[in-house]
Amino acid sequence: MNLQLTGKTALVTGSSRGIGLAIATALQAEGCRVVLNARNEADLTAAVASLPGSFAVAGDMTEPMSAQSVVTQAVAQLGQLDILVCNVGGGRSVPPGQESAVEWQRVFALNLWSATNTVEAAREALAISRGSVVCISSSCGLEMVPGAPITYSAAKAALHAYVRGIARPLGQEGVRISAVAPGNILFEGSVWSRKLSDDAQAVQDMLRGEVALSKLGTPQDVALLVAYLASPISGFSTGSVWTLDGGQVRA
Repeated sequence: MNLQLTGKTALVTGSSRGIGLAIATALQAEGCRVVLNARNEADLTAAVASLPGSFAVAGDMTEPMSAQSVVTQAVAQLGQLDILVCNVGGGRSVPPGQESAVEWQRVFALNLWSATNTVEAAREALAISRGSVVCISSSCGLEMVPGAPITYSAAKAALHAYVRGIARPLGQEGVRISAVAPGNILFEGSVWSRKLSDDAQAVQDMLRGEVALSKLGTPQDVALLVAYLASPISGFSTGSVWTLDGGQVRA
């Protein structure tokens, strides 16, 4: 399918590896010019080397001033901004029932404030291009997943509420916003990579019992859906959370 992305520009946050890098790669393959972002400059340099023609802007999107600086630099490099992908996040936290005020703040900063900061920083540029935003969330924000950190699940549920709520004011500016809620995604360094290494049989048993397709997803699965949602082909879609979990969510 021609996604009509040739010549478009994109900023993908949290894109030095895994899902973020796969999204940047998919967008570039569709003809976009892409800016990668991460906090760690060494990781970012390696990612750009793996994606010739891309640009890099380091910065911490959990901090409003840093997020604004990253967006400003990205727009300066690209000339305009058509697509914003908010992929900063992380599911590692304390076991359920052991939350602290500091941990709540850390996890919400990583999984919610990073997106709200970046959208606000990019809003003016996206309004000019009548662009689109895609936020990467998690199926943990859709329903209770046994064992999943409460801080993480709550932050992703809040992200869904944000996407649904901000869609109308952004829509009045010609900007669309969506979220993708992946389930169990396997890539090097992911929690599922560790779990497979620790007990592959337990993972297979879980998949057969809990996931309709009985398999793990890949970063490429997420990237292809993001490319579609970012493209003009999905021009009537905004304010929605798209589940991509192989049929695990039951609600």
